[in-house]
Amino acid sequence: MFFWRSLSRSDWFLTGALTLLIVLGLATLFSLSGVSAFPFFRRQLLWLAVGLVFLITGSAVDFRIFRTQTVAVVLFYGFTVALLFLVLLLHLRVRGVESWLSLGGLTLQPVEPMKLALIVLLAKFFSKRHVEIFRIQHVIVSGLYAAVPVLLVLAQPDLGSAIILMTTWVAIVIFSGMRLRHFFILIIIGAVVAGGFWHWGIAPYQKTRVTSFLNPYADPRGAGYQMIQSMIAVGSGRLWGKGLGYGSQSHLNFLPEAEADFIFAAFAEEWGFAGATVLICLIFFVLCRIVLIGMRASDNFSRLYTVGFAAVIFTQSFIHIGTNMGIVPITGITLPFVSYGGSSLVTLLLGVGIVQNIAMNARRDVE
Repeated sequence: MFFWRSLSRSDWFLTGALTLLIVLGLATLFSLSGVSAFPFFRRQLLWLAVGLVFLITGSAVDFRIFRTQTVAVVLFYGFTVALLFLVLLLHLRVRGVESWLSLGGLTLQPVEPMKLALIVLLAKFFSKRHVEIFRIQHVIVSGLYAAVPVLLVLAQPDLGSAIILMTTWVAIVIFSGMRLRHFFILIIIGAVVAGGFWHWGIAPYQKTRVTSFLNPYADPRGAGYQMIQSMIAVGSGRLWGKGLGYGSQSHLNFLPEAEADFIFAAFAEEWGFAGATVLICLIFFVLCRIVLIGMRASDNFSRLYTVGFAAVIFTQSFIHIGTNMGIVPITGITLPFVSYGGSSLVTLLLGVGIVQNIAMNARRDVE
C-alpha cells in the first residue's frame, strides 16, 4: 500500500518521456542487428532490467539520507574515486582508452557512477553553506573535489567525460549563488588552465580530432573519416528518414560505433529530420521536468542535485548530438538513455530514481 501511494506521487510526465527515449534507443539498436549490434540489443535489455531495479530503489529510499548522512556521501565519492584509480592500475584498453574495469565478464565504466557521486557531494557541500557561499574558499574546496576525478579521467584519457564533470561543477557553483566577480575570476582561471592543458596535457590524437573537426575533409580517410560519415548519415535521412533497418551508412558499416558514440546519426538516417526533432524534444522535456521538480522542492540540496543531474544530461546530449552533426569535436560520448552502455544506463536510471524521490517528498510535504 505504501509503495503504490508513493508511486502515485511520482512525476508521470518524466516517466513517460524517459520511457519513449529508451524505447527509441532500443528500436535503433534492434534495427542495427543486421550488422553486429544484436548482442548489444540483448545486453541493453538486461542492463535496462538492472537499471529499473536501481530506479525503483532510488525512488523508494528517502533522498534526505544524502543530505544528512555525511559518511554515506563521502563513502560513495571515495568508492568511485578508488575505481578510477583502479582503472589506471589495470590498464584495460577499450578503443584505445583505459576507461573500463572487467568484472567476471562484465565491463564497468567507473566514470559513470562518478558523475552521480560528484553531484551528490557538491549538492550536499553547497546546501550546507548556502548562507556563506560568498566565501571564495568554498568555491576552491568544491573545485578540488571536482579536480580529483577530472584529472583521473584525463589520464585515461577521456576528454569528453572530463568536460562533463567540470561542467557539472560549474553549473552547481553558479546556481548555488556565488558572487559575479568570483564567477569571472573562475572563467579567467579556467581559460588559463585550458590553454596550458592544450599545450602540455592533451594527447596528440585528441588535438588531431579538434583540428579535423574544423576541416574534416583535409584528411577524409583518416582523422576526418568518422565525422564525415556521421554527417552523411544525418543528412541522408532528409525529412522522414530511410525507414527502420534501411540506414545504409550504419548497415554497410561505414558509420563506426553506430550503437554508442554515433547512435544519433544512425537514428537520424532511419527516422529523418522529423524523428531527430522528436528525439531532441524528448530530451529537452526530460531536462525541463527534472529542473521543475528541483524548483518545487523546499530544500537547497534537492535544487542543487537536480541542477547538477540536468547539467550532466544536457552536456552529454549536446556533445553527442553536436559531434554527430559535425559542429563539435569528436570526444566519444554516448547519448543518455539512447546509446548502448550498461554503466551509463544504470547510473542515469538511479539518478532519475533520486529525482522521483525528491518529487514524491515534495508532494508529501505539500499534502
